[in-house]
Amino acid sequence: MGEAPVSEDGTVTRSAEYVGSFLVDDCCLDDQITQLHTQLKHLKACQRSRPVTLKFSLKGVKMYDEDEVTLLMAHALRRVSLSTARPLDAQFAFVSHNPGSTDAQLYCHVFKARHARAAQFLNLLLCRCFQLSYLEKHPEEAQEVFAGSLPRRNHSLLHHGFPLSVSALVSFRRAPFRGLLLSTKKSKQSTELPDSQDEVFSSSLPSLMRRKVIRTKGLRSGAYRSFTFTPRKQRSVQEQLSVSQEKDRDEVASRRSRAPSLAETEEALAQAVCCWAGLATDTCYSLLADDVLGSYLLCPHPKKPKCGSLIVRLPSGLVTHLIENTRKGKFMLEKCKAEFSSIADLIEYYSVTPGELPCQLSCARVNHCYEWEENASTLKAANQYKSPTKARVESTH
Repeated sequence: MGEAPVSEDGTVTRSAEYVGSFLVDDCCLDDQITQLHTQLKHLKACQRSRPVTLKFSLKGVKMYDEDEVTLLMAHALRRVSLSTARPLDAQFAFVSHNPGSTDAQLYCHVFKARHARAAQFLNLLLCRCFQLSYLEKHPEEAQEVFAGSLPRRNHSLLHHGFPLSVSALVSFRRAPFRGLLLSTKKSKQSTELPDSQDEVFSSSLPSLMRRKVIRTKGLRSGAYRSFTFTPRKQRSVQEQLSVSQEKDRDEVASRRSRAPSLAETEEALAQAVCCWAGLATDTCYSLLADDVLGSYLLCPHPKKPKCGSLIVRLPSGLVTHLIENTRKGKFMLEKCKAEFSSIADLIEYYSVTPGELPCQLSCARVNHCYEWEENASTLKAANQYKSPTKARVESTH
């Protein structure tokens, strides 16, 4: 399908045909999914539809007319409970409350795409919005991505703010020495002091010259000095260290703040949704356990990190299936016979038929940031605002 046009504010625009909506019963999640797909089968032959433009973002889903002039419908993302699709019938649907409605009734809005891949792409967009919205609200559960552990430096006392005299006292290093001592006769005859401390404590001078300078009290400050770090050298080294540390911190901050966005291509988007890109592995497990029946996660195998695994949510819980590589370079699930040229083909196959699995894979996903009440966020913010005042009132009694 190529690239998805992404605007500056992160909104992705796609075209579809709006079929209509129907009521969704208040029942458990698995029963809701069964009801949705039953109704979608009945609506696949529906001839009435309206060309519309859909805009996806982390704020929600908006539906405009074909010319993108008139806003027909707008759903806040927190009020959308789940997204699903039936690629075989080129159908895409999501469940939500009516905008601005305070009742608890849920509605399923059905759309018809141009073809199967277009329907799947619309579903992937909304599912990825769910994941990114969760990342935005729970940044502490984001996956730490580093190119490698930052280098650790064992700084001397100079780098911790200790005086040079203390560093000289605790230093057991000898002064650098090259060959034999220079003639001491010249040093005895010469009474002139060097022009600068850098010349005094040059790494090429022997320790004898250092002692002579200290005896003559040519230094303005204390007698003990580090022969390897003059104040000028110390400042330059500390500046270099501080600059390098700031760069390291900036790199770490940029990696953490570089939050994932809506993928630009269908392949990248599908991979991001299947791998739950950006979320920590433990978080993926806990969210998957509360997702729809047949939802899955692609990740490295827990016991074999070099191998991939397919974790599926079944009625009994989460089940991990090892993805094996055959000698022919193909992929197959452990204890299964079917072989595939790519993991995408593997996922597509088990999404149509369960095969050796207890149930077929589902492309539906739950919005884990879904809010049942219309003003849940407002009430939560108000309670957080009032709680300190309430605490102060109670403490006065």
